[in-house]
Amino acid sequence: MVNLKGQPPGLVNRPAARYVCGTPATFSPCGAPLVNHAWHRMAQSANQNRARTKIIATVGPACREDAQLAGLYEAGVDIFRLNTAHGNQSDHEATIAAIRRTSQRVKMPIGALVDLAGPKIRLGELAGGQVDCRLGATFRFVRGASASRPDELVTTYDRLLDELEEGRSIMLADGTVSMLVEKLSPDAATVRVTQQGSIRSRQGVNLPGARISLPAMSDADRQYAAWAAAQGADFVGLSFVRSPDDVRQLKSLLRSHGSPARVIAKIEKQEALDELEAIVAAADGLMVARGDLGVEIDVARMPVVQKEIVATCNHWQKPVIIATQMLDSMQRSSHPTRAEVTDVANAILDGCDACMLSGETAIGEFPRAAVEMMNRIALATEPLYRRRPLSSAPEVLPEGLREVTQAVVLGAGHMAQKLDARLIVVASHTGATALALAKQRSFIPTVGVSDGDATLRQMTLYWGVTPLAGAPTGDMAALVGYVVEWGRREGTLATGDKIVLVTGTGLAGSGHNAAIVHEVR
Repeated sequence: MVNLKGQPPGLVNRPAARYVCGTPATFSPCGAPLVNHAWHRMAQSANQNRARTKIIATVGPACREDAQLAGLYEAGVDIFRLNTAHGNQSDHEATIAAIRRTSQRVKMPIGALVDLAGPKIRLGELAGGQVDCRLGATFRFVRGASASRPDELVTTYDRLLDELEEGRSIMLADGTVSMLVEKLSPDAATVRVTQQGSIRSRQGVNLPGARISLPAMSDADRQYAAWAAAQGADFVGLSFVRSPDDVRQLKSLLRSHGSPARVIAKIEKQEALDELEAIVAAADGLMVARGDLGVEIDVARMPVVQKEIVATCNHWQKPVIIATQMLDSMQRSSHPTRAEVTDVANAILDGCDACMLSGETAIGEFPRAAVEMMNRIALATEPLYRRRPLSSAPEVLPEGLREVTQAVVLGAGHMAQKLDARLIVVASHTGATALALAKQRSFIPTVGVSDGDATLRQMTLYWGVTPLAGAPTGDMAALVGYVVEWGRREGTLATGDKIVLVTGTGLAGSGHNAAIVHEVR
C-alpha cells in the first residue's frame, strides 16, 4: 500500500478561490492569479469550457437518444457507460452506435465503457415481488429461483446455502436491510432481521467478509466481453475483482478477440483491497465502486479507503474513477445536496482522474443538469488542486512507457511551466505518454494526437488531456500547423504563444526522447 503521508499531492498552502470573467481561478495572498492563463483562455472557448477531471455518464432510458447524448457531451461528458446488468445486447448495440454517431456529430472522440455485471449475487423472484422485513422477524433462505411464501427468500447463487455460516451477516438492497444467520440445514438457512426495511426481487445480496466460489466472469460476462470486443468498446469494466488473475483473464479474452480495450478493475470487496497493489499493476485503470464496497466493508472506512486506492493508482500512473451516489439526489431533484457537492470536490482533491454518474443520468429526471453540476464542481475545485512539485524520483512506469520518455515528460512539464506555454502536445501511438503527462496534473492544457482512433478514445479518460482527431502524426511541421490552426480557431492560441511538443528524434528504439518548443507566428 502506498504511504498516504503527504497525499493528496499539492494541497499545502491552499489559496482562496475566486473567479475571473466567470471562470474559477486561484489567487496568491497579494491578489495575483495563480492559475495558468492558457487554461483560462481555453475555458472561455465555446467548445472547451470543460473540466480537466473527466466525466463518465451511464446511459439508460433517460438519455439514450442521439440528441440527448450530444447534449450530455456538450455539458461535459467524456465517456458513456453501458451497464450490462440491465438491458440486452440489442439495446446496448444501439447505444454504442448512438455514441459513435454523437462523436461524429461533435467531431471529437468520445469513449465507450462496457461494464460487466460480474459475480454479483441477487435475490430471485420473491412472493409478491416485494417483502417488508421488520426488525426481529425471521425468514428462510431456500434453494430455487422463486419463493412460494412471503417468509421465504431465494437467490441467483445456487451454492449460497453451502457457503453460509451461522453468525454471518447478510446485507440486502445495497445494505439497507441486514439479517443474521441463526440456523443452517441442508435445504434452508434461518435468518433474523437486524436492520429493517423493504426488499424487492432481483436486488443485490452481499456477504461481508465471506469468500464465495463464484468465478470472476459468468458465461454471460464472457459473452458480453466478446460482444464488447466486436463492438470496438474502449474500456471494459470488471465487477467484483478479487485478484489480479481476474483482470488477466478478461485481458486475455479481449486480446483473443483482437480488442485493445482497456480493462477497468472495479474495487468492491475486501479481497480486492488485500491485493490492491497487484490488481493495480495488472489493470489498465481502477474504479472505486463505493456502492457494494461500502456494504462489504465498514462504511466508516470508505473515505480513507478511497484515498488509499487513488494514491496507489497515482503511484502506478493508472487512471482511477470514483463512482456511486456522487449526485444521487439529482435523480429526483434539479439541485444536489451540499454533502454531494463536497463529496465530488473531495474526490477530485484526492486525485481521481474521473467521476462517474450512474442513476443520475441513466434513469434520473435531470440527466443534463447532473452533468452540468459535476462539471461546475470540477471547474471550481481544480484550481485548488495545485500541481504537485515535479520530481526526478522514478514512478512506476505504466505498460508501454520507457524510462527515457518518463524523463522527457517531466522535462516538458518544467519547460512549459517556465515558458508559460499555452499548450503541451503529445503524439502517442498507445496513449502511454499522454497518460504520463496527465499524471503530472499540469494546469497547462494538454492535447493528445494519435494515428489510432481507439487510442484517441482511450485518452478521454486521461485527466486534462484533450484528444484531437485528424491531426497528422508522421510529419512534425504538418502536426504543428494543424495544432496551431485548431488553437487559433478555438481561441486557445495567438501570435507569440509557445507550444511544447513531446516527440521523438526518429532514432530506432528511442520512443519519445525530445521536447521541442514552437512559437506561434
